[in-house]
Amino acid sequence: MPVLRTILFYLCLTVLPLLSGCLVIENPYPKLAPGLWRGVLQVDPSQTTVIGGRSDQQKERIIAFEEVTQGELPFEFEVIYDTPDSFHIVLINGEERIESRDILFGLDRRTAKDTLTVQFPLYDTYLRAVCESGVMQGHWIVNYKEDYQIPFVAKFGEGYRFTQLKKRPVLDISGQWAVQFEPGTPDAYPAIAEFNQSGNRLTGTFRTETGDYRFLEGTVQANKLYLSCFDGAHAFLFEGKIKDDGTLIGSFRSGKHYLAYWEAQRNPDAQLPDPDVLTVDLPKASPVSISFMDVNGQMISSDDPAYASKPMILQVMGTWCPNCLDETRFLKEYMSEHPDFDMPIIGIAFEKYRKQEKVLPMLKRYSERLKIPWRIVWGGFASKEEAAQALPFLDGIKAYPTLVFLDSEHRVRKVHTGFDGPATSKYKQFAIDFHNFVNPLAGASH
Repeated sequence: MPVLRTILFYLCLTVLPLLSGCLVIENPYPKLAPGLWRGVLQVDPSQTTVIGGRSDQQKERIIAFEEVTQGELPFEFEVIYDTPDSFHIVLINGEERIESRDILFGLDRRTAKDTLTVQFPLYDTYLRAVCESGVMQGHWIVNYKEDYQIPFVAKFGEGYRFTQLKKRPVLDISGQWAVQFEPGTPDAYPAIAEFNQSGNRLTGTFRTETGDYRFLEGTVQANKLYLSCFDGAHAFLFEGKIKDDGTLIGSFRSGKHYLAYWEAQRNPDAQLPDPDVLTVDLPKASPVSISFMDVNGQMISSDDPAYASKPMILQVMGTWCPNCLDETRFLKEYMSEHPDFDMPIIGIAFEKYRKQEKVLPMLKRYSERLKIPWRIVWGGFASKEEAAQALPFLDGIKAYPTLVFLDSEHRVRKVHTGFDGPATSKYKQFAIDFHNFVNPLAGASH
């Protein structure tokens, strides 16, 4: 018990300034029911920005496609007890499992109600809810956005995502689809949808030039399809309609701030632009030299002895970015599987805060929790314009993450924009291409 009290005291000092009062455990056994829960993030359509405005074409699409979820974004999670008085939570998105052990649960003396706080420290977000009789009610809060919170409700024992109905699908949409988001507008961009349907169950993702939309899970009901993902960083909701001609039309919501429409046609040969040519180095003949502050406040330069005359990788990333996390885990795994790999990496983080005293502890926590074996430095604020200014040897930053491969003279050999993560069909091929490129490049220094 002394250890438990120490932990709770520490949490009150560090986590609970975000809350308006400290939680105190009155009973040694938490009251949160173990097992599956169904949560619903309530995205309020009145607060959503429609990308591109309300053009006549968009108004026609709204008439053609009617949303039926009313902005309700469902997700599933499991409460798992490790001991009689401690538990962790696992978010479920298709094949993905996201574990959170940064949890505080107890009696809020102000309200006299059991209150749960689930921190996602890698992303600087958290869930907070009052818990009563198998029901949670609260908000998902994003710290780095001003006044950004989305109401949510969760109920114990509801083992489904969108619906328990099993309407016979009019079409099996498994396979690859060529997608256009916001077609006919200045904000249009291409994507490829990868769907896997088994009866009513639907999983998959959308690949774009800059990354993928995570592990999506949902259902097909008659001529409607629904997909969602909540990973602590992003809340994605896709709705779609299977038209009589076999094409798809739908909407995409990201949190409460973004709404876009999309159209899709089945196309097994659809391709996105080559991620190795989306970003180029300027000028090509000049060696790259960077100097940024690391998590300990020390200046790190690519000209330091640890990097001099060595080929290296610069990872342009952010702690708030799940695609960057996927890429980081890939790099870690590659280094672990190739212990003789002699090609140093520097992670250049562009963050959602501008103050050093806020950013450096976040980067240090991120590095320590993930056990990252390379240095992470602070590049600046997370805007593509400011990132481009910080990295003037590139023609701009198109996506987080971006990998920059340097030879032993620190000239740019390749730039890989975005990342096809483990939710996509291209993940395994990326691993092969990565190995085939870096192996001779690393060997060139010997």
